[in-house]
Amino acid sequence: MTHLPYIVAAYGMTIGLAVILGTGAALRLRRARARLAAIERPSRAERPGGVSAP
Repeated sequence: MTHLPYIVAAYGMTIGLAVILGTGAALRLRRARARLAAIERPSRAERPGGVSAP
């Protein structure tokens, strides 16, 4: 009896899980960067006066 099917299944599951977790992390990072950019963008009320701008 060969153990090849179990080895292939284990490697396949490991690679599949790594792809799923990596994709999720990349999507979360993209969303977080977009939210941060929206927060850092000065609002219209703050722009003309320049009070909050360094």
